[in-house]
Amino acid sequence: MMEAVKPSAVTPSKSKWVRTLSKVLHLHAAAAGIVPDDGVQKVKPKETEEWNDSKTTKGLSQKFDRLHDEELERRVAFEALIAKLFATISTIKAGYAQLQHAQSPYDAEGIQAADQLIVSDLKKLSELKQCFLKKQYDPSPEHAMLLADIQEQKSLSKTFEIMGKKLESQLRLKESQIIFLQEKLDESNKQNRLLEKRLNQSGQLFVLDNLHLSGLSPSHFITVLRQNVKSVRSFVRLMIDEMKSADWDINAAASSIERGVVYWKADDKCFAFESFICREMFNAFHHPYFSLLGNSVPEGKKHSQVFFERFMEMKSMKVKEYLALKPNSTFAKFCRTKYLQVVHPKMESSFFGNFSVRDMVSSYQFPDTTLFTLFAEMAKRFWLLHCLAFAFEPEASIFQIIKGCKFSEVYMESVAEEAFLSSDITPQSEPRVAFTVFPGFRIGKTVIQCQVYLSQLKRR
Repeated sequence: MMEAVKPSAVTPSKSKWVRTLSKVLHLHAAAAGIVPDDGVQKVKPKETEEWNDSKTTKGLSQKFDRLHDEELERRVAFEALIAKLFATISTIKAGYAQLQHAQSPYDAEGIQAADQLIVSDLKKLSELKQCFLKKQYDPSPEHAMLLADIQEQKSLSKTFEIMGKKLESQLRLKESQIIFLQEKLDESNKQNRLLEKRLNQSGQLFVLDNLHLSGLSPSHFITVLRQNVKSVRSFVRLMIDEMKSADWDINAAASSIERGVVYWKADDKCFAFESFICREMFNAFHHPYFSLLGNSVPEGKKHSQVFFERFMEMKSMKVKEYLALKPNSTFAKFCRTKYLQVVHPKMESSFFGNFSVRDMVSSYQFPDTTLFTLFAEMAKRFWLLHCLAFAFEPEASIFQIIKGCKFSEVYMESVAEEAFLSSDITPQSEPRVAFTVFPGFRIGKTVIQCQVYLSQLKRR
């Protein structure tokens, strides 16, 4: 049986351990700055919690700052990679623009250089892709972004430079095309003038080369009359152009020739000028030689034979050559008289700035101006028509229609088709003859219609 342990046997040892623990706690309390109340230093619970919270907050703050710096570095590095990407794309665009520019006109060296540049930049794009996938960013992102921005600006500048060169090239091409088309236009106008001049000079009169007096018929007269109409319209076009260039009021000029006329369209005013030309040129048409020489006929020849021979003589000659060879001929007198009647001094002064042409024509010197040349061609047509009219037996007679007459298809031909197309026409308001443009003719039993302008006349 075991013996019971006596309390006195363990007391000294336990007291020694307590004293040692108390000393250790005292030392820790002193180091923490805790003042003891009863000889043993104690730590208050609240102060202990504050100390622990401060330490934790400081650690978390440092960790957050470290994470924030790492995120910022990654963001800047990523932005630097994006900047490199856009700079490389801009370089590719510049290379593509250079490639296009080198193709027209063809530049083999330029194409090869542009191709190498594009291939090199495509390789750079592939490298940037790998860097992104492997997260291999530039160690100096700020410097890389600055270089990328400089590269992009250079590429954009190069692209704009190439585009500028391309636009300059296109501009030079357009200018050369304009010059070429202008030359073609001038050449076409020249050819048109030559054809018009040739038409005015010979027209369709070559069909009359083998004509004999015995075979003369109204159809021959109609052929010459058609050429006469064309020559009048060519001269009127030139005269109106000159009037416009001299700032004439075309409407007022047309109204002074034919008053109270309502025109179907503005361009119809040219018929008023044609009417004026025909009225002056056909004046005294029914008298031999327009009454310039009386009724004298060479002895031994018939009246019709003389006029037919003069018609055949002058038909194939150029009017300027004829006037140069025979400046004192009856035709030369006819040209002089009619020019002074048709071309008013005020008109000539506004066209040429002086009366030099008028003075030359008055003294039987025929100038080489465009206006007189075209007038002389027209005068020749009137003279030929006059000679042919008196070659008939009996001679052809001329007539015109009085203003206000009703339209008759037998004697008239309307120059304005609009007169018959209006839906507002009634028997009371049907168009009447405003004026005769070209007179009509009678050759035996044949009636050649006159050309008239129909209009709804103004009521006073």
